[in-house]
Amino acid sequence: MSTSSLILFNKPYGVQSQFRDDSNNDHTTLSQYFTDKSLRVAGRLDATSEGLLILTSDGRVNKAITQPPSAKNFAQNKQKQGKTYLVQVEGLVSAAQLEQLAAGVHLKDGKTLPAVARLVEEGDLPIDLWQRNPPIRERKNVPTSWLMLTIYEGKNRQVRRMTAHVGLPCLRLIRWSVAGFELGSLGVGEFVRIYLNSERCRQLGIVD
Repeated sequence: MSTSSLILFNKPYGVQSQFRDDSNNDHTTLSQYFTDKSLRVAGRLDATSEGLLILTSDGRVNKAITQPPSAKNFAQNKQKQGKTYLVQVEGLVSAAQLEQLAAGVHLKDGKTLPAVARLVEEGDLPIDLWQRNPPIRERKNVPTSWLMLTIYEGKNRQVRRMTAHVGLPCLRLIRWSVAGFELGSLGVGEFVRIYLNSERCRQLGIVD
């Protein structure tokens, strides 16, 4: 099997998940960090979201990571495309809200697939939380909470819409893992290249 690789990048807040600047805003692009024109993003992040962004020039790797499981093959393929987010929300989270997120919620473009949702204390997050620039706008006397939310598809702004649907406005969104690849200790704006061995390729469903 030919060698496949990908790049794990800790995308800062305010960076678009694209190389071309085709907008009229103040957001920067990936061209500030990468010069390899063959790289493609495997699973975009909004400019206002942070954390793990995967880039690869291997179309097979890109497809394996971004193609969501259908409802029919969800059970056996969900781990391949699972994406875990650390979500700071406004308000205190109830058990009923966690159950709603886990069961799937009805959005305008359809019901979301079942997810994994749990409440986590800020001190128990799997990262050393960095200061966002700019900082989030917290309302005085309004508590905030952190969730770990794993989803298995990629609807537009899905996590933000899911939490809003259950009454938990999203204040900060950090992607922690994608398809088993984790952000780890990467600092903001840092990246590392990962080479995939035959076993990892098979786990992703990539075969020659």
